[in-house]
Amino acid sequence: MDVTVSGSYSLPRWYDCEGKLRSFACRTKRVSPFRMIVDVPVVGKVGERLTSYFEDFGEFQGTISATLKAGFLMELEMTRARRAWMSEKLTWLEKKQKDVNVRDLRRDARFVPQVSHTVLTLADGSCHPCFIIDVSTAGVAVSSEYDPVVGTPLAVGACVGRVIRKFEHGFAVKFAEKLDRDDLVRLIVRAPLLKSA
Repeated sequence: MDVTVSGSYSLPRWYDCEGKLRSFACRTKRVSPFRMIVDVPVVGKVGERLTSYFEDFGEFQGTISATLKAGFLMELEMTRARRAWMSEKLTWLEKKQKDVNVRDLRRDARFVPQVSHTVLTLADGSCHPCFIIDVSTAGVAVSSEYDPVVGTPLAVGACVGRVIRKFEHGFAVKFAEKLDRDDLVRLIVRAPLLKSA
C-alpha cells in the first residue's frame, strides 16, 4: 500500500571522513510486510544488505532487489510474527494518512514536499543531487552524498542559503531570506539552468 514514513538507512562501504558508517535520510513510497519501495539520496547496488530505521516501524535488515531512478526496492528480513504485526500497523497507518483531521495536527512550519529530490548548486557552479527531508519558509533539511562543512553557501533548487547545522542523516540550510510557502514548493525543486557553451 502507499504509505509515507520517514526514516534513515546505511549502506555498506559508505563512511564519513572520521571512518564512521554514514547514514542517509529516506522515505517510504509503497510498503508491504515483505518489501518496500524507498525514496533515497544514494541508491546502492542490487544485492547489497542494509540496515534501515523508520519512525513507525523500527529497525529493519534488508537486501536491495531492484534499483530505481531515485530509490530502491528492499526485501525485508523478519520473523512471521513481525510480518503479522507489520500488516496490522500498515492498515492503521493507511487509515491515519487518509484522515484529514489527523494530518492537520502537524505543525505547519515544517512540511514534506511531494517531490523528494532536487539539486544542490555550489558557489563554483557544481551540482549534486539531494533528498529533501523537510522544508519550512526559513530553510530546508536535506540528505546527500555531498557532505559540506557548516557555513558552505549553496542553492537548494533555486533557494539560496547557507549550511547552518549538520546532523546524523544530513544537514540544514537556512535560506538567505524567508520565502512564501506557495513560492517555496515551486522554487525548491527547480533544477539549475545549464550554462550554454
